[in-house]
Amino acid sequence: MAISLLEQPTEEKLVTVHGVSWEQFQIIAAQLEDNREVRLTYLAGVMEIMSPVGDKHEYVKTTLGYLLEAYMREKGIRFYGRGGFTLEEPGYASGTPDESYCIGSNKETPDIVIEVIVTSGTINRKDLYKPKRIPEVWFWKANQIQIFCLNEQGEYEEVNRSRFFPDLDPALLLHYISMPDQYDAVQEFIQTIRNNLSY
Repeated sequence: MAISLLEQPTEEKLVTVHGVSWEQFQIIAAQLEDNREVRLTYLAGVMEIMSPVGDKHEYVKTTLGYLLEAYMREKGIRFYGRGGFTLEEPGYASGTPDESYCIGSNKETPDIVIEVIVTSGTINRKDLYKPKRIPEVWFWKANQIQIFCLNEQGEYEEVNRSRFFPDLDPALLLHYISMPDQYDAVQEFIQTIRNNLSY
């Protein structure tokens, strides 16, 4: 196994380990399952260990979740928050999104998963969700939001707006995520939606 430590100018550290079997990954995951400071990802023999999860990561994740939930409530879109639970394709992939949502009805597999990337690794995180055919994968990275939709060929393609929220400009979300006060940001975002200032 080759181990490389990617040093980043954040609190988070990321270790990438190659040549890990699914059985080895399962053993390691079981040993660390009670440790909330460690996040494991596995894809086709590559394991990433991130620890600790930094403040910026958690702040962006929570703020983006609050904004999306406010939008769905204001627009009368029925949704079910699934949070960050591990999605696995045994023997191949295991990943835990930061947030996830089912739209319209509660399903076993979420419609949208959200990843906040502060410390980049080597695993292509879109590939984690292909086996489960997650309709949309959202990434926040470096103050940008990218949205990928699963096409008929089973590949993710980048789109400008979510198919679930065609009227929601991701730039509007970025504006409110960047505000210094989370509470004020959500309140102002709600007023913007109600006043249709951005549409």
